[in-house]
Amino acid sequence: MLPRTLKLNSPQQFTRVIRGGSRAGTRTLVVHLRPASKAGHTEPKIAQPRGPRFGFVVSKAVGNAVVRHAVTRKLRQQCLHLARAGVVGEGEELVVRALPAIASVDSRAIYGDLCRAVAKARRREK
Repeated sequence: MLPRTLKLNSPQQFTRVIRGGSRAGTRTLVVHLRPASKAGHTEPKIAQPRGPRFGFVVSKAVGNAVVRHAVTRKLRQQCLHLARAGVVGEGEELVVRALPAIASVDSRAIYGDLCRAVAKARRREK
């Protein structure tokens, strides 16, 4: 389970990451990454969470409610692995948008796609 402190909560936070970060995609997902250097400048210092923060967008194009919830659970778990492995660092913010192809892949493929997309987004940021 992804702790509450590692989640993006408001539409404004999602918008800030999507507009202020770099974007990269794979066959199953699109990642919007906002690096730590940009993250947090608009929020008070007291409210700064430790660790990276994640948000998920899983539309009806992915499947029915059962499929969407299963995909969201897989994404949460794999993002927790990303945070623990240090792939996404402290202070970074990430919005993951699931594409319809994600419904037919397993968790290992999702983790690999997340790693590749984050690496691409970092290269584009420079």
